[in-house]
Amino acid sequence: MISVAVVQPLPGIGDMIWHLPHIRAISAHVGAPVTLVTKPRSAADQIFGAERTVRDFLWLDRNPEGRKGAHDGLLGFPRAVASLRARRFDAVYILHHGKTIALMTALAGIPARYGYGYGIQKRFLNRPPYLPDEIYKRHPFDQATAWLKAAGIPVDASEPDLPVAEAATAIVQARLAGVRHPIAIGIGSSEPYKQWGATRFAALADALAARGYAQAVLIGGKAEAGLAADIQALTKISAIVPAIGWNLAEIAALFGLCAWYVGNDTGVMNMAAAVGRRTYGLFGGVPPFHHSRRIVPIVPPGGVSKIDGMARLTVAQVLSEIDRDQASAPA
Repeated sequence: MISVAVVQPLPGIGDMIWHLPHIRAISAHVGAPVTLVTKPRSAADQIFGAERTVRDFLWLDRNPEGRKGAHDGLLGFPRAVASLRARRFDAVYILHHGKTIALMTALAGIPARYGYGYGIQKRFLNRPPYLPDEIYKRHPFDQATAWLKAAGIPVDASEPDLPVAEAATAIVQARLAGVRHPIAIGIGSSEPYKQWGATRFAALADALAARGYAQAVLIGGKAEAGLAADIQALTKISAIVPAIGWNLAEIAALFGLCAWYVGNDTGVMNMAAAVGRRTYGLFGGVPPFHHSRRIVPIVPPGGVSKIDGMARLTVAQVLSEIDRDQASAPA
């Protein structure tokens, strides 16, 4: 069987979700599941545990937060090359502009090397097509889509559609213990300027309860444990469950059991939409990226701003946007 690697080195959860249609398209094109080469921070093994087009994972341990990666520096570079060479890939598709990664694949002796071909990167690739320089400034999702189109590789899905593992669903059902169709409230944030805050989230939970949405789940990473506790202390409702620091396969399963999502612009927001849930994203700090028809972006009056954008998003506005969309949604 042909052995193919797809390199997607952007470390965010959202970055990985965005590229799912492209990974599937390459897998269908080569006629086999692929090895996904990515960074550990992406948690791709948790996100894609039920994804049949991904055979396995090869970690590219470069530029992690808080430590030196195994593939950083003068000794790390040859380690990465050796890891790629040991897998004896027949081809590699690089969904990124990085020249260093392209050089690694060339030194690893991978026979067919595809990529965007911007600047110096093109020297280390040996299969066309190559993208024109003006596409370099586009969103990574658009760049990948443009390359697949140029390569004549059809993309069946226009947006991510994430499968959920049955085992993870069973675990989450047991944890919820009678909580049915809760609202998913995403409280995590990768940057402070994307955080809405405990007071607003608690007020939103109370307002939703008054509208009949009496059960909610707070979703965030381990760093949001204190924030979740503050929200629980501030809210008047008792049926609010913290899902803090859960495995991302379990978070995906949780979304499958929820009515819809509202919360900060994060990777798990993209997961909620990919699982098929209506997703109300709070975009105060950065403009929304319109890659999914399931995401309803809520933007503050006057536009986004990293300084005060989230502060200008009021509970009343968020509720109004949700009410308007829910009223217009088909049954």
